[in-house]
Amino acid sequence: MSFRERLTHLLPEARRQLLIGGHWVPAANGARIDVIDPADGSILTDVADGTLDDARAALDAAVAVQPAWAATAPRERGEILRRAFGLVTTHADDLALVMSLEMGKPIAEAKGEVTYGAEFLRWFSEEAVRIHGRWMHNPAGGSRLLTVRKPVGPCLFITPWNFPLAMGTRKIGPAIAAGCTMVVKPAAQTPLTMLLLGGLLAEAGLPAGVLNIVTTEDAAGLSSTLMADPRLRKVSFTGSTPVGKRLVEQSAGQLQRVSMELGGNAPFLVFADADLDAAVDGAMLAKMRNMGEACTSANRFLVEAPVADEFATRLAERMGALRVGRGQDVGIQVGPLIDAKAVASVAAVVDDALARGARALTGGQRVDGAGFFYPPTVLVDVPADADAVTAETFGPVAPITTFTTEDEAIALANATEYGLAAYAFTRDLARTLRLAERLETGMLGINTGIVSNPAAPFGGVKASGFGREGGFEGIEEYLDTTYVALPAP
Repeated sequence: MSFRERLTHLLPEARRQLLIGGHWVPAANGARIDVIDPADGSILTDVADGTLDDARAALDAAVAVQPAWAATAPRERGEILRRAFGLVTTHADDLALVMSLEMGKPIAEAKGEVTYGAEFLRWFSEEAVRIHGRWMHNPAGGSRLLTVRKPVGPCLFITPWNFPLAMGTRKIGPAIAAGCTMVVKPAAQTPLTMLLLGGLLAEAGLPAGVLNIVTTEDAAGLSSTLMADPRLRKVSFTGSTPVGKRLVEQSAGQLQRVSMELGGNAPFLVFADADLDAAVDGAMLAKMRNMGEACTSANRFLVEAPVADEFATRLAERMGALRVGRGQDVGIQVGPLIDAKAVASVAAVVDDALARGARALTGGQRVDGAGFFYPPTVLVDVPADADAVTAETFGPVAPITTFTTEDEAIALANATEYGLAAYAFTRDLARTLRLAERLETGMLGINTGIVSNPAAPFGGVKASGFGREGGFEGIEEYLDTTYVALPAP
């Protein structure tokens, strides 16, 4: 059976519809969205293109079952998540194939995302039974203070194309655990993984209407329509900062709770005392995960001058040796970018740096042929005002600049509107503590190229957004607090 035949088997037309109120239904006007294979630009399949009426119907379904779902025992909600974790793990190969076909990442990396994404279901299955308030004496005496935690209510989740499973489970997991219903709008480029996940959650016993999925090309229309409805109480978005700002503005009308996981411009600092073997290994992880199409991707490499040449040479050797090709082929390490627009954007960033005097140690030019490919690229002598340094580059490009002092490194790292993730390699414990206090970032990896972990709070500061996903903090985003004043017994 070919890859495309397996895709049709996993997602027949009946499962490429909208999931509303527990039923798979076509779009109200019958429209469809083509899903493109980024490896060659061909049409993989299609899905329903939901209308605004479909979006309203999905919210209606979520609102209808919200009271009953909120009243469901926490243990029952946790067990549903636990069963979902088992099903996602069991179907890891299927999910990885679907993800690789629609998004482009190599199968091995897609399996890694399945493992990561499934863990949010397991983590929040355990958190569902740990929602609690507090009881205390009034410090002034004479009464008691009681707090009660309640689900926020119906939610809207807008997920991105780059991690189509994990960015879904990172929102869906805590919402289910907290007792919230939801409407999910996956990215139009990568809707298939979410549709497959929706089927697995239903198989795990999630009641009809708790999770509703609307695939659509009219993301702006869907969000503005649902966010104007006072019944929607929470919005969680992962995507670009400009879109996030518009959603925050829209949320003001109904004062909805919002979580925004937005853009990044992560610095990767290498100090002269670092273990260079570990630093290069970490750089490969931080830069090349998901072909560089990650908000946590190392975007700027700041290397202390005495080790800059050696680090650049070694990184270029490693990146230049990566095998680029279709994600489903054996041995491929770097798949295509998501679409032609992404390739053009990455090429423009590299061309700008080269025009300003930077040099490419490897890569630096588009790949001829079908598909949306760009080769792994290492740039040196990159000016501080180049787009490769100042803007988020969603692709396999590593621009390297140098610094001479710790203060200069911190100043360069903080010289951005973003503050999602940062990485630093050093063997100096005191410096590690200073970096943790002085770097303007929501997450910091010390001597590691990976910061994401379902047990840790994921999120940023400044233009990278607010709110946290994962960790103990993740479920707090889906809970309101009621304070009850009681007379003394």
